[in-house]
Amino acid sequence: MSNFIMAKVLEEMNKLPDDLQQQVFQFVEALRQKHLEEPSGDAWDVPASLTGILEAPPDRSAEYNRDPYGTPNYQSL
Repeated sequence: MSNFIMAKVLEEMNKLPDDLQQQVFQFVEALRQKHLEEPSGDAWDVPASLTGILEAPPDRSAEYNRDPYGTPNYQSL
């Protein structure tokens, strides 16, 4: 964090009453804890997290060799 931002945050914190300073501290601690719990991961984590979300269309492979005009195909001869 830049020194400028840190100085501004401290300056604004000093203007707050004690109870609000405590709330800000708890918020910062919660953010830090959440950041530590999140796995750093890699590019494969995104597709892995999406697995199972999309539904595929029904399997039409059984109809692949069917002749649309009703003539028998080579498997039924």
